[in-house]
Amino acid sequence: MAKILIPTALRQFTEQSDSIEVQGATVGEALGELTTRYPNVRKNLYTDQGKLRSFVNVYVNDEDIRYLDKESTRLEGPEIISIVPSIAGGSNAVAEASAAALTKEEVARYSRHLILPEVGMAGQLKLKQAKVAMIGAGGLGAPLGLYLAAAGVGRIGLVDFDVVDVSNLQRQVIHGTRDIGRKKLDSAADRMRDINPHIEIDKFDTGLTSENALEILRDYDLVVDGTDNFPTRYLVNDACVLLKKPNVYGSIFRFEGQATVFAYQDGPCYRCLYPEPPPPGLVPSCAEGGVLGILPGVIGVIQATEAVKIILGIGETLKGRLLLYDALSMRFRELKLRRDRECPVCGDNPTVKHLIDYQEFCGVKTVANPIPAAHGVIDPVEVKSKLDRGDKFLLLDVREPHEYQIARIEGATLLPLGQLPARLGELDKNAEIVAHCKMGGRSQQAVDLLKQQGFTNVRNMTGGINAWSDKVDKSVPKY
Repeated sequence: MAKILIPTALRQFTEQSDSIEVQGATVGEALGELTTRYPNVRKNLYTDQGKLRSFVNVYVNDEDIRYLDKESTRLEGPEIISIVPSIAGGSNAVAEASAAALTKEEVARYSRHLILPEVGMAGQLKLKQAKVAMIGAGGLGAPLGLYLAAAGVGRIGLVDFDVVDVSNLQRQVIHGTRDIGRKKLDSAADRMRDINPHIEIDKFDTGLTSENALEILRDYDLVVDGTDNFPTRYLVNDACVLLKKPNVYGSIFRFEGQATVFAYQDGPCYRCLYPEPPPPGLVPSCAEGGVLGILPGVIGVIQATEAVKIILGIGETLKGRLLLYDALSMRFRELKLRRDRECPVCGDNPTVKHLIDYQEFCGVKTVANPIPAAHGVIDPVEVKSKLDRGDKFLLLDVREPHEYQIARIEGATLLPLGQLPARLGELDKNAEIVAHCKMGGRSQQAVDLLKQQGFTNVRNMTGGINAWSDKVDKSVPKY
């Protein structure tokens, strides 16, 4: 194994990577693997006749191969191969960088960057010319938007269609109380421009779909994934692989977070880590399971850091490493990720060559019309009518005890979903049962379980206790 150091002028052809690890018994074989991975590098290193260009020197460790065995120079161990092109040669990238400039105000704004040798004026100009697509302006999108803007990323594309809700403010620090009811897109853009008026923001007031993803993401250098659902996560992954864009990934749940970089420098993609999504309802959302408000700040800042490093071409990214964070124990762990050669998207023989129906892939069913009550659901208004009439039925609350303390429906019986299988004997199979939770997901699991155990008169209260608060009793808190 050898490491090839990539000069700045060639990094535009290696996805901004400053070093590539390759196999090869000789320098020629190592360079051959490099140019196979990145074909555009070949024309800059070799003539049409297959000879190294005269303005390119190659070193093994500290020795110029011209004074060894040239491309036949043997590689005995973990050598460092340096490609050293002539400075006078120039490149389009250098011309573009020199065409940009920082104003006096920008020099003052970014002064703490400029005095870092790893960034300097050249690095800050890279940030100014960079184009980053940010999917989501919620929990992860909040720190991402703040820090990418503050860092001076010149053009940021925001994709979001949600509005600010009071429950967002516990963690989505890019929005404020006065923004409640506004589009997150507008609120986030205003805050980012307030932090840095020198940046450009493209706003996409839409959900990312198979129909629009390639068109939206095509013009950006890299994508930062702040999504909170599996269909969009797989969509972002596949689009990034097809477009050859780095995918800076993060996810959060309760007190735990993950981060890595997918689809970068021939590294693994999200499907290499999780080939298939979990069954619908198995993994609760943050809205159902909760999330420590500080957690997305930690993971989002890690994502922003990786994005900036990729743009600058410095440091070691999380490619090939899954970073796990546990806020309760305050521990970070790393797991090694490998590209799956049989991956249907990024493998050696990919079968997914265009975007698919990700709702269907993740088992999410789109229901055109509400299911009638006879088929297993009941509206909160009808439940209230049944209570008022004194109908005999069991209103079963399958939430956790701490949630029951937050808000409850008078007359409901608490039996947490996790305890339900062991306590089935407490329930009458002949009784009418209406189950509810916070939003309807866990109670549907309870209904399915009860039906499997022979209960026949069981229904799920649609929308859970939050819908009860909206439709029946606004004094019941929503959370």
